[in-house]
Amino acid sequence: MGQKINPLGFRLGATQGHHSLWFAQRKDYSEDLQEDQKIRNCIKNYVQKNMKISSSVEGIACIEIQKRIDLIQVIIYMGFPKLLIEHQKIEELQINIQKELNSVNRKLNIAITRIANPYGHPNILAEFIAGQLKNRVSFRKAMKKAIELTEQAGTKGIQIQIAGRIDGKEIARVEWIREGRVPLQTIRAKIDYCSYTVRTIYGALGIKIWIFVDE
Repeated sequence: MGQKINPLGFRLGATQGHHSLWFAQRKDYSEDLQEDQKIRNCIKNYVQKNMKISSSVEGIACIEIQKRIDLIQVIIYMGFPKLLIEHQKIEELQINIQKELNSVNRKLNIAITRIANPYGHPNILAEFIAGQLKNRVSFRKAMKKAIELTEQAGTKGIQIQIAGRIDGKEIARVEWIREGRVPLQTIRAKIDYCSYTVRTIYGALGIKIWIFVDE
């Protein structure tokens, strides 16, 4: 078996930065880590809940969290930030997160940043493929369409892998497609990666996407 490593963790400190920036004592570390997960889940759930009302596809590329003693700064990088642009929506989200965290003495600040090429980011692309698979579009057609969208975003290479009961077949299998270069062994190569689970009527499918951005 090949020894697999997460491409983001492999490049930390070289081309990849941390998505959570804070310092904690050893005894408080696990608590702070769970707090980060709660914030991310709360934001994703809120966007998904409001997505059903909105007709456009929403896409969170990345959520960055910075913590100080009296402040939690959350930066949401979104591909299509139509939903959260309204000031009222951001305030509602802030209240939801503060309820979840029960933090009285810390201020919460949420900022939204728009990404220039949304389909150049693996998380948004995985959401697009997941939507296609849920609508029973052929997996090959969905993968080819995703590759077309990334080429328009100006990336150097992409690899997509889908695993599970593809097209409702009884035996699970793995299918993958690659376009351009994806040098996973080169540390200086900036590679974006994400794994995403989509729940279909046949069961869960796993989507993995590697995007070679730049060297």
